[in-house]
Amino acid sequence: MRNFLWTKTTHTMKKGTKAITKADAYRFTLSDELRLIAKEELRETQATRDHALQMLREWAEKNPRIVKIRMDANFFLKFLRAKKFQIPVVQENIERYVLLKNAFEGAFKNLDCRLPKMAKLIDQGYMFALPERDREGRRVIFYRPGVFDLREYTNADMLKIHGICYETLMADEENQIRGFIHAGVGTGIGLPYLTLFTIKEAVRIAKNGEKILPMRHREMYGCNINPAMKVAVDFGMSLISQKLRERIRLYTDIKDIELEKRLLPKEYGGEMPMAEMIRLWKLELEAYRGRLLADDEMSVNLGMYSDAAKEGSVGALKEPLNGCTGASDNSTYGLAGSFRKLEVD
Repeated sequence: MRNFLWTKTTHTMKKGTKAITKADAYRFTLSDELRLIAKEELRETQATRDHALQMLREWAEKNPRIVKIRMDANFFLKFLRAKKFQIPVVQENIERYVLLKNAFEGAFKNLDCRLPKMAKLIDQGYMFALPERDREGRRVIFYRPGVFDLREYTNADMLKIHGICYETLMADEENQIRGFIHAGVGTGIGLPYLTLFTIKEAVRIAKNGEKILPMRHREMYGCNINPAMKVAVDFGMSLISQKLRERIRLYTDIKDIELEKRLLPKEYGGEMPMAEMIRLWKLELEAYRGRLLADDEMSVNLGMYSDAAKEGSVGALKEPLNGCTGASDNSTYGLAGSFRKLEVD
């Protein structure tokens, strides 16, 4: 058990002291194509964006449980775009995100690509983003879980490497708007891998990941999956939403995968050698490393949450955080304005 001691409470903090990054004035600098996609698919216009950023900043300042948080537009926009600008849903999403980073520091803090285990997993090609986008401009995340040596790595290591990769990719605005493609090769995965997580842990990871991680999962491809893992695959599929299940395609061989083959590593039928792809990916990770480590400053007052909420229990995900132990009577802080009719272009 960890003990947390706060030198100040949010009730005594002056306005603005919660921010670990500035509340910057946002300008949309992406292409007209991305502007149109954002409007048609995500309900994003200048009016909805400006309103949402203002509401989230006011909410964060008034929320008695939030101690420190990023206030820059990029941070808030990745959640807004993932949840199609549904402000109350985004507020809940952001708070649970920071809560889990605080409650499970071993897995979700110190996301440093230079840590020896992380660096080795990256060099081995456990997971990396392919350098070229697909025909619809989306980044493809490629997985090779078979290189994850159970004798060397722990389940916390697995969560940490996913956190490093996903956080780096989610910071890119084009990725936030276009979403992601996932493609994995199951070679080398067998029954011993089922010991990595208990059933309860697996359920919580799946439910929390889908609900909290601000990623738009567009398509998911899996191939070369050991037949002995069918029961585990079926169980995993049962944990995710129908919407995600409909986006998953499983194949016997990677040559059958419905993805542009030129994007894949040369070793899997593409053009660029995997070693070169990993080298380029490491440059991306290094470029975002400082910002990612600085995110560890974000914090909430853990004493104001139920044990179930801190543990990420499935039941707690169904309950609004406003009902958490220790919340003030005026627990709708900043929410009322979220339901105002938005001005549209």
